[in-house]
Amino acid sequence: MMTIFERVNTALAAIAPPTPFAMDTYLGALPDQYLVYSLIVSGPQQHADDVEKERTHRIQVSIYDRAGLVALPDVDTPMLAAGFIFSSQRQLPKDPDTGHYGLVKEYVFLEDL
Repeated sequence: MMTIFERVNTALAAIAPPTPFAMDTYLGALPDQYLVYSLIVSGPQQHADDVEKERTHRIQVSIYDRAGLVALPDVDTPMLAAGFIFSSQRQLPKDPDTGHYGLVKEYVFLEDL
């Protein structure tokens, strides 16, 4: 069975043109545009016979771009194709140190166990 991290990694690797991404923190020199993803919460959704049958995962994908928030990579298409449901989005303040603008998108995945 594929872990939630493998599922997100596979989805983000399908973005065209490719956009650099990392889990939690992007290390090294920051490119002009990049993605960071993290697991916000993962909790049981359904139990039967004292066994967890379904689990919900909430994933956050943060898009950073020095040019602004107009020409961002299409994160929705590969995430939706991987079985995620779009949940919400919000703007992050411009980072005064790196000059990156940010947009956070959240997705939910219901996993059958």
